[in-house]
Amino acid sequence: MQAPAVGGVSAPRGNGKAISLPQGASLTDFAEKIGANPASLVAIMMHLGKMLTATQSVDPDDLQALGLELDFEVHVVSPEEEDRALLESFDIEYGEDEGGEEHLESRPPVVTVMGHVDHGKTKLLDAIRHANVQAGEAGGITQHIGAYQVETQVDGEDRKITFIDTPGHEAFTAMRARGADTTDLVVLVVAADDGVKPQTTEAIDHATAAGVPIVVAVNKIDVEGADTNRVRAQLTEYGLVAEEFGGQTQFVDVSAKQGTNIDGLLEAIILTADAELELKANPDMPAQGSAIEAHLDKGRGAVATVLVQRGTLRVGDSIVCGVASGRVRAMLDENGNSVEEAGPSRPVMVLGLAAVPGAGDNFLVVEDDRVARQIADKRVARKRNAELLRSRKSSSLEELFKDFQEGKRQELLLILKGDVSGSVEALEDSLLKIDVGDEVSLRIIRRGVGAITQDDVNLSLASEEGAVIIGFNVRPERNAQELADREGVDIRYYSVIYQAIDEIEAALKGMLKPEFEEVQLGTAEIREIFKVPRIGNVGGSMVTSGIIQRNAKARLVRDGVVVADNLTVSSLRRFKDDATEVREGFECGIGVGYNDIKLGDVIECFEMREKPRD
Repeated sequence: MQAPAVGGVSAPRGNGKAISLPQGASLTDFAEKIGANPASLVAIMMHLGKMLTATQSVDPDDLQALGLELDFEVHVVSPEEEDRALLESFDIEYGEDEGGEEHLESRPPVVTVMGHVDHGKTKLLDAIRHANVQAGEAGGITQHIGAYQVETQVDGEDRKITFIDTPGHEAFTAMRARGADTTDLVVLVVAADDGVKPQTTEAIDHATAAGVPIVVAVNKIDVEGADTNRVRAQLTEYGLVAEEFGGQTQFVDVSAKQGTNIDGLLEAIILTADAELELKANPDMPAQGSAIEAHLDKGRGAVATVLVQRGTLRVGDSIVCGVASGRVRAMLDENGNSVEEAGPSRPVMVLGLAAVPGAGDNFLVVEDDRVARQIADKRVARKRNAELLRSRKSSSLEELFKDFQEGKRQELLLILKGDVSGSVEALEDSLLKIDVGDEVSLRIIRRGVGAITQDDVNLSLASEEGAVIIGFNVRPERNAQELADREGVDIRYYSVIYQAIDEIEAALKGMLKPEFEEVQLGTAEIREIFKVPRIGNVGGSMVTSGIIQRNAKARLVRDGVVVADNLTVSSLRRFKDDATEVREGFECGIGVGYNDIKLGDVIECFEMREKPRD
């Protein structure tokens, strides 16, 4: 029944009826729920002092105010509730093994390695899997998550253990916490010469909160000043009492550098898992699990490292992971070998997704590609609505500081793009923890993986409050850079996470006064590769913009992602002659002291210029 509403507009009275709406819902969505004309709801909102269009995302408080006006009780559904309802609509239950006890089989333990920075977590994993991950890490700190499965023998029986490698810097608290949530057991690495440190206690807190047992690896026993008993005594204060002291926690003395007692550590992990945990899963059901890490690969598209938690994942399965869907084209193990199927506790790299999922997203196998696409499309729509709701004209950080100081602005908006989802999530978590009081705040309106796109710049332009784009180990696509330059959108680039945190914190405090700024001189595209004695690989290049100068700083960009930074143009030639600079439109040979160059790579040449203080 229609009844006159506020302002003389007709809308149905609900007699207190409850309705549910997703976050980011529009007035059109509201109107469909109650059988009203969207235009009438626009008029009511105008009367309530809100200028909104029928298709614009509406703040939850405004939706509830509109509900009160029309005598409806509006419940704004959380993303988790909405996702649960979405899966139930497809008759899918996530997070439970199908069948009874007779369908369950033993599975390997999933282990997370935690501890303080520089205590040797990465070296310990290197020793366990005979690989070297740390060499490629910025600042020597692990910034990406990996997952690996190893084999060991306990009491003459072959056993498997899955390791999840979590980053070591305190900025990555969120990633470590997620690691503890997806893990069965934690290996706490403590340096024998350094003892308990802040991140050690932080790791204990995460493991305790997740309710998982802990095995302590006392590392660096070969270093001068090592005192394993001191470590045992210190950890007693945190409830980790060694077996030799009458407790239940296994302590294993190891040297990751020398490879000492690694087998003893693996045995302690198996024994602790057997004694304290009953690890079982049903391998005969459609696979479910979590994405540990994901990135965009130039040749292979979206690549995700997933951990199967129940069921068996097979090549050819239709899969949905967060907002990404697709068919599993291929699976690779930690050594790059193809595998046809992966059972519970098995980490694999999956190829075939149409988009890059987020780190920590749940994945599940569905009956066909159509269902996978439908679930992913609904999640994408929900994510887009949330972004529209969060977004608010664009300006630079320096302009924002002036606004802060003059009292014109109380909020800094950011768009985050990175090379892998784990880094983006960790950066977001760290930035949101910056506390500079109640007068200013920070809001992230989008985060994503891959090169900075034209869509990111357009979102920055569309935001009323002004959004700054942060690129973590990524660069903008050419059309995105041109649009940003033309419209004055501020894009900032970082390769180490705490530099970004420090600068944004300084921005929020109104203290950002950089002494130097990066000025791009020019770019060149590699079109041929030549091997030159005593110099190495030289890129036969075409200068596509600006100038390339000898001895200038340079970086190598591949498909929008920075693959090598802090380089120098050490060799510059036009045909057989040395050159001091080469301008746009000319060909030249460029050597930057980095041999892993490929056709299509872009060499960016820049210099750091002193910037006068305000």
